[in-house]
Amino acid sequence: MKSFHLLVFSFLALAGLSFASCQGGKETPDQDEKIIVTNVTVPSSLEIEEGTPVNFELRGTTHIKETDEIVLRSGSGIDYTCPIISIKDGTRLTFQLADGMTSGNYKVYVRRNGINNYIGSFDLNILASLSIDPEPGTTVYGIVLCDGKGVPDVLVSDGDQIVRTNNKGIYQMQSQKKWKYVFVIIPGGYMVPCQGILPKFHDALAQAPNVPERKDFELVKVSNDKFNLFVCGDMHLAKRNEDLSQFNKLSVTLSNAIKASSEPCYIMTLGDMTWDLYWYSNSYQFPQYLETMNAVLSTPFFHTMGNHDNDMNSVGDYNKSFRYTRDIAPTYYSFNLGQIHFIVMDNIDYNNVGTGSDARGDYKRNYTAEQMAWLAKDLSYVDKSTPVFITSHAPVSSPNGTSWNNNYLNGADTAGEANMVTFINAVSSHNVHFLSGHTHNIFNRKHSNVFSEHNQGAICASWWWSGHLTKDIHLSQDGAPGGFGVWKFDGKSFTQSFQAGGHDIDYQFRAYDINKVKEYITPELGGSHKDFIKLSTAMQNYPANTILVNVWDYDPNWTVSMTEDGKELSVKHVAAYDPLHIVALSAPRCKSAGSGTPSFLTTSWPHFFTATASSPNSTVVVSVTDRNGKTYTETMNRPKAFNIADYKNK
Repeated sequence: MKSFHLLVFSFLALAGLSFASCQGGKETPDQDEKIIVTNVTVPSSLEIEEGTPVNFELRGTTHIKETDEIVLRSGSGIDYTCPIISIKDGTRLTFQLADGMTSGNYKVYVRRNGINNYIGSFDLNILASLSIDPEPGTTVYGIVLCDGKGVPDVLVSDGDQIVRTNNKGIYQMQSQKKWKYVFVIIPGGYMVPCQGILPKFHDALAQAPNVPERKDFELVKVSNDKFNLFVCGDMHLAKRNEDLSQFNKLSVTLSNAIKASSEPCYIMTLGDMTWDLYWYSNSYQFPQYLETMNAVLSTPFFHTMGNHDNDMNSVGDYNKSFRYTRDIAPTYYSFNLGQIHFIVMDNIDYNNVGTGSDARGDYKRNYTAEQMAWLAKDLSYVDKSTPVFITSHAPVSSPNGTSWNNNYLNGADTAGEANMVTFINAVSSHNVHFLSGHTHNIFNRKHSNVFSEHNQGAICASWWWSGHLTKDIHLSQDGAPGGFGVWKFDGKSFTQSFQAGGHDIDYQFRAYDINKVKEYITPELGGSHKDFIKLSTAMQNYPANTILVNVWDYDPNWTVSMTEDGKELSVKHVAAYDPLHIVALSAPRCKSAGSGTPSFLTTSWPHFFTATASSPNSTVVVSVTDRNGKTYTETMNRPKAFNIADYKNK
């Protein structure tokens, strides 16, 4: 069978490119030279095999001569002189890459008599020389390399099929290219290079379905049996409500936690990194989001897609996700870190939903049939003893008081789609921890011995509103601080905790003397607005001498106790409203809302505890022990003033 080599690329014109000044030397060409370098197509990116000439399309008169040279300038400022091989019929310029060049971004110049004339820039990916005998029907193929050698037994997927590299690290796939990308499933003990915060584990497919494309992947060996994962729920960055400055403050806490770690660190997002409603009006989309992240963090990010990461100017689930898959990541994929297998999925289904803001909430919560078929294939490669972490934007269930609503993931209406029960059953062969966002609140639930759900809270808390209205009080609607999950892994063992932005890791609960809260939260505080009266009435209805404790990361493995002057009090687990959020957000929003109903008001949530003291002046000790056995205490000398300044972020 004939060996199959990568063909030389040629590109159609994107636009005519005119001169720009270059670094060093003369800024503009000598007009006597008459080098008019217009209508030269410099592709935005190019993948090419070692030793293969490069073609640029010429459109119109250029007056470039074969005696000229192409100069490629690297990001570090190194110039590589590339000889022109030929200029064919004024339509194609062919040149040879210089020795020693590596993959990266290059500025392109035409040089004559020592004068550099800028014509554009592009990302260059130089592929290792590869010769294979392709199987019939192969449309995507390549090699997975580490230190210049092929890595065997690595899984590669196009979102439909999953194939394994051979003993030379080569993979072949008969892909229909539906999702227009291919990704490597990073094996344990490896990582991939990053472009900023984005790991380069996937690549776009640009050719027709029947045209073979080569896509190579590079792995880097890393000792990551021990690692830390920082889980960041909804960010909703949109260039409003001082969100960027608030995020920059919160990112200091995250950055410091990463710097304090001696183990490899990674970040997992849980969707809604941006806010599609403001993509166009505020000019803040994924490229701007990446600029924000790259400015403050250098840790690899693995991303999960949220409902607000869809483009409402497009029709249907597939098209609405285009910008996300182009700029961020596939909507579903998997990878390994150490001895842990991670699966990222998208349970926001915009299938058959049209364009426009009015359709923003018309999605259904389910897993599509394509994802479920791929999930089964993915799990078939995962040993039953391997812990599996699955992320999605929406939870599979939600609290209903202190009980549960099992109908939250309930949008399946097509054969093969999955609601909560179908999804949990599909993964029941493995020990699964499911991480989600979307609610902006926190809950932890154990569905079975092999499926635990963790709704991880939000970086933006209440869409950045509480800190906007009450400076440095950054809270979600359940009263949980804006912050991030911290998962520490050691082999197949791990611990879970939550860290609030602007606080150290020991800030795990907030305790209120309700006697003083009642004095503060009156109907007048919220302008006697009907929605605020509901909240103030809830506070007034507590019995005298009530102690209310918000333990935001609570699960049944935590214990909460309270003693009054050394005597144990009866503690009750309740769903409640958080007083600090009522004051910081609900009060000012209600006061200025007129007759309307403001959004983002305080929500009743089931990680609260109450006890009733015998006196308004006694000392109550609140003791909270987390799932990891660590105890946090507060000695409340009562009456304890309800002072907003005491709760501000540091």
